[in-house]
Amino acid sequence: MKVYLVGGAIRDRLLDRLVQERDWVVVHSSPEEMMVQGFIPVGKAFPVFLHPQTKEEYALARTERKVGPGYHGFSFHTAKDVSLKDDLARRDLTINALAEDETGNLIDYYGGLDDLKQRILRHITPAFSEDPVRVLRVARFAARYAYLGFQVAPETLTLMHHMGAQKELSYLVPERVWAEWESALGEQNPSVFFKVLQEAGVLNELFPLLSECPHLERALDELDRIAADKPDLTVRFAVFMHYLLRAETFNADLENLVNTYKIPNAYQDLALGLQQALPYYQRLDFKVAESILDFYQAIDAHRRFDRAMKLLGTCALIDSAKKLAPLKRIFEDLHTFKINIPEDLKGSAIADYIQQQRLLKLQSYQISGFP
Repeated sequence: MKVYLVGGAIRDRLLDRLVQERDWVVVHSSPEEMMVQGFIPVGKAFPVFLHPQTKEEYALARTERKVGPGYHGFSFHTAKDVSLKDDLARRDLTINALAEDETGNLIDYYGGLDDLKQRILRHITPAFSEDPVRVLRVARFAARYAYLGFQVAPETLTLMHHMGAQKELSYLVPERVWAEWESALGEQNPSVFFKVLQEAGVLNELFPLLSECPHLERALDELDRIAADKPDLTVRFAVFMHYLLRAETFNADLENLVNTYKIPNAYQDLALGLQQALPYYQRLDFKVAESILDFYQAIDAHRRFDRAMKLLGTCALIDSAKKLAPLKRIFEDLHTFKINIPEDLKGSAIADYIQQQRLLKLQSYQISGFP
């Protein structure tokens, strides 16, 4: 039984990036032997185990064979005669096929070290084309490592294009496409995810609505611009949608995207909220109390205060950031402002009274002191 550290942990360490998790491959062993040593079985399609102390994943070395369409159409073979080289050959990119033995010696069967130095994302074997998820993974890795100068190898782009032409990508389920898109959103250069798919000629197949948008190029530039401020993923998505989709069909196009890719409600909610909030933010006049109160009420800031604060921050990424700090202070004051409602008021009179009191509160500010 021999144990090797493999994949991303080695890649990121060599690139001086933070190592998030470690994966291990075990050769010359069996499920029974692993369990005798206390490893906890968790794999369904093939034997994967959790270390009894560290809870890191240990997988028995395996090979795979394409037996059906899509990324589920594989059969796996694990046995004591499966070598480390055999196991690494089934991985997607050369930079992900590096291994390290228990003494710290690096093992590189497929040129991963050279590709790391040359900043190239390159597939290992033509078997890459058997798994359509790999097209999305390459685009995501390109987005992750773009700041280091990584490029996709021409032959890999050609293979990705061939996969699209063969309709292999049609087997991707929406949830998996969104999972890769969402991960790419969190990278330093999220636009590269879409640019690589475009360069490979598969953007239209994976994201037909996006590929048809006349403002795609600008939307991608703006996405990278705001990514530099490191906002959360829902904010990045909302800003991207703002620049990407046409205002006159925004709601319908967004709903189409959300339904197609099973995008979580939080993303849709902030994107819709931004479209509603931004006009108020852009035309806001700090000297007019009614202007502030209209904005506060339009985005339901009193009941959904945290969402309102996020919306203000998102608006500031598009319009003047000078408005953000004073507007947040005012909204916070309104949110904590205690209003004693007379007992004789009923129904709509209560809402009218609350609005009147908030307006008086705003009028009491020295509004001219705000930028």
